[in-house]
Amino acid sequence: MGQLIVIEGLDGSGKRTLTESLAAQWRAAGRTVATMAFPRYGIDVHADLVQDALYGRLGDLSESVYGPALLFALDRRAAAPAIRDMLSSNDILLLDRYVTSNAAYGSARLGGPAADTGFAQWVRELEVDRFGVPLPDRQILLATPLEVAAERARDRAASSADRALDSFESDAGLQQRTGAMYQLLAAQDYLSPWTVLTPAPDGALRIPAGLAG
Repeated sequence: MGQLIVIEGLDGSGKRTLTESLAAQWRAAGRTVATMAFPRYGIDVHADLVQDALYGRLGDLSESVYGPALLFALDRRAAAPAIRDMLSSNDILLLDRYVTSNAAYGSARLGGPAADTGFAQWVRELEVDRFGVPLPDRQILLATPLEVAAERARDRAASSADRALDSFESDAGLQQRTGAMYQLLAAQDYLSPWTVLTPAPDGALRIPAGLAG
């Protein structure tokens, strides 16, 4: 059985770039690596519905915290068989976002670390205990500074006609609270052990040796 490794971080933090870099590094070392990204827009109906909500196309569902979180969770529930198959046939499965994204963003929408809402525990009980999605072996927090991540997200939106900022990405306060939630959840080893990577001033990342065991 392979290792399930998850990369988490703010929108524009560089998760996709890090995913591609790590996958290439491990493949060069002779390991078999599969990748997947959440939400699975264009693949799963639950992901497409939550995307509609984030762009205000589903009425007051966009105002709910638990409704979109449930749709994000159902996307992963639908992907769970494929995740298990990839784990059984690869040394490493590398995910761009997973369960903790739901916990971090939902908690941030409810007030962030200052508000003891129990939302992260609710997400765990829903996705892991009830839906049975596999637990990660390790999670990586890409702790890119908020202003850098926000600028990248804006640049990405400006360069792509179909990539306008959604309601989460355009809310600077939400992004700040989400970053704080990620730091708290990593410190608590939410769902798994964590590695926190902070880019150097030049944007370079130093990947610890033995990250994948």
